[in-house]
Amino acid sequence: MNRHNRLLIGAIALAAAALPAAAQQPAAPFYQGKSITMLIGFGPGGGNDIWARMVARHIGKYIPGNPTVVPQNLPGGGGLLVANQLYNVSPKDGTVIALINRGIPMEPLLGGLGPQFDPLKFNWLGSPDRDTAICVSRTDSGVTTIKHLFEKELVMGATGSGADSAIYPEFMGVLLGMKFKVVKGYKGSNEVRLAMERGEVQGICGSNDSVMNSDIARSGKLTVLFQARLEPDPRMKSVPLGAAGARSAEEKQILELFFMRAALGRPFVAPPGLPAERLEILRRAFDQTMRDKTFVEEAEKQKFSVEPMSGRELAANIERAYKMPPEIIKKTAEVLGRVSKPEKTKK
Repeated sequence: MNRHNRLLIGAIALAAAALPAAAQQPAAPFYQGKSITMLIGFGPGGGNDIWARMVARHIGKYIPGNPTVVPQNLPGGGGLLVANQLYNVSPKDGTVIALINRGIPMEPLLGGLGPQFDPLKFNWLGSPDRDTAICVSRTDSGVTTIKHLFEKELVMGATGSGADSAIYPEFMGVLLGMKFKVVKGYKGSNEVRLAMERGEVQGICGSNDSVMNSDIARSGKLTVLFQARLEPDPRMKSVPLGAAGARSAEEKQILELFFMRAALGRPFVAPPGLPAERLEILRRAFDQTMRDKTFVEEAEKQKFSVEPMSGRELAANIERAYKMPPEIIKKTAEVLGRVSKPEKTKK
């Protein structure tokens, strides 16, 4: 090595030594020293709230920097309030995520009141389960079979527009003629179940796991009237299908679109505009949480079934709904008493 090269190498070494120590170290993970807010679009105590808090307890250990995840209940409009806030107000840096009702992504498509978001621009993280929606009644209501729903009025408790508790009985009533009377305004499904125990209302539509794990169900006071699916849930082969009442190919297509909400499970979501690498961090952490032994054990103690759906699969299911034939979308919106104007959602 000649003198010139020795001098050059020496100069490089001196320059490196002169750099600040921070510049010589890998950048700290974005989430180090930060916390993540998890907005929960439901009141405390219900199945969705339990799922969200379980995820919040575990997902942070799979995110580089191990942030604390802080659950925050923000009920309103069956999750519509959270969706609007996440899309328009919340930071777009991955420090706020949410759990919303599975029907919320369908609201802009089907002319719902109040959506200020484009579901196709949200960043979907995944769902911990693929639970089936059911409609149930108190055993003393006089409505204990799906046939009775065409003969006698059943008073149903509900939260707000877009929530399973409201939209299922309203839709099935208009399309198929089931005699539901829907009382809205409860803060969450847990409040509806308490109202059922007090005799204020006679039934509720919601996820099977949440409804059937409630005290009133365990006491034997509920009857499952039907499951809101086109094909039966393997766990409930003896429970009638709500779709069995379709009287034409068109009605079956309308029900197919409507029941696509069930294919969205319990959607966890991040705002639009998230940096791509941060979205991948959150999606990977969500998937790893679903395989976490302690998380699965906690779910089993709650009698919940962990049947996860990835963020990409969740996004694909939403895109499939938005690609349904326009005439079916329009007629489905009409059954809901709405005007379908998806082009006017906030961009």
